[in-house]
Amino acid sequence: MATVTLAATEQGEGPPVVILHGLFGSAQNWGTVAKRLAATHRMIAADLRNHGSSPHTAAMDYPAMAADVAALIEARADGRAAVIGHSMGGKVAMWLALTRPELVERLVVVDVAPVSYRPALQAYAAAMRALPLRAGMRRAEADAALAPAIADPGERAFLLQNLQFDAAGAPAWRLNLAAIEPAVPVISAFPDPPAGARYAGPALIVSGERSGYVRAEHHPTVLGLFPRAAFVVVPGAGHWVHAEAPEPFLRAVAPFLAMPG
Repeated sequence: MATVTLAATEQGEGPPVVILHGLFGSAQNWGTVAKRLAATHRMIAADLRNHGSSPHTAAMDYPAMAADVAALIEARADGRAAVIGHSMGGKVAMWLALTRPELVERLVVVDVAPVSYRPALQAYAAAMRALPLRAGMRRAEADAALAPAIADPGERAFLLQNLQFDAAGAPAWRLNLAAIEPAVPVISAFPDPPAGARYAGPALIVSGERSGYVRAEHHPTVLGLFPRAAFVVVPGAGHWVHAEAPEPFLRAVAPFLAMPG
């Protein structure tokens, strides 16, 4: 399987922790949390393939994305690291832990379960691809153009972080939307793990109280694959737990990272 070399930022010293963002995100979404955890850990925040500053490629499935992260851990974390993943990044982290457990010292999965979801975000990718980009375009114009398809202003602001504006030319997406849009059904699902696959290391599943991504009926599936998993619900938070409630999120995650294995 061909891997790509992921762009990643590092800060802090101590045991390595790799952070993986969700769909349409990037390492910069984790700036606040990474900075705080860098007081005790070497934080490596990666841009997954087709996102941020990482290379673009046609393949966009969990085995491919996990292989990229495996190469990152081998190259920059001496072959073993704690891994934190949100949403799509959480599924990448889970697949990595199930297939390359020797690389994952412990696992934090943020607001996602190893199950299939409805591919609702395909419409977002389609709307972004359809945005008529032109020289001199301003962010407010792009926001207004996306509004009919994406009603929530906060979600539009999050997506538009990926649009790079250039005074000399038309803005351009950092995302490889041509690969992402058709892959959304694959990203929304979760592949069948290899027969007998289990991750025996410590695992923490952090979900938002207002999010429906991790439900009680998912717990048996999680525990079947991650038998040492513990579940934490952050009060008042939605799907972007770490951004909406950074302090409660850190209160859950920091002690878990510090615990003996």
